Amino acid sequence: MVEPAWVWKLHERIPSNVDAGHNAIEQLMSAMTDSRWEGRDAFHIQMAAEEAMVNAVTHGNKQAADKSVEIEFRVSPQTVYMRFCDQGEGFCPDKLPDPRDDDHLECPNGRGVMLIIEMMNEVTYNKCGNEVTMIKHRSPQ
Repeated sequence: MVEPAWVWKLHERIPSNVDAGHNAIEQLMSAMTDSRWEGRDAFHIQMAAEEAMVNAVTHGNKQAADKSVEIEFRVSPQTVYMRFCDQGEGFCPDKLPDPRDDDHLECPNGRGVMLIIEMMNEVTYNKCGNEVTMIKHRSPQ
């Protein structure tokens, strides 16, 4: 596969708090606007980024002030790449219960992971489960 022609990149380590995460996602959204990402695709990317960031900060790092989240964003006219890596112990996404099952409708865990998988074209977790990589390709017009 040919590497996309990235027009914008951000790779940094942010403090483990949601405000820092929101600031980084705002930069991503601005870069996407510059590359004319809009509508449903932009909404899906923002939603997936928010879910992954909150998961990294709250579930992964447990909001510990001494931990951080490594983020990497790339934008091209046709593809958006996102990666979040926390300093937590990780988890096994395959073992999360399906939040749509009747037995788990009241359970608050697993919805974010399900949304990420549904909204992005490619989602990969590392073996430890503390890093998620997501790719979204522009939908046909």
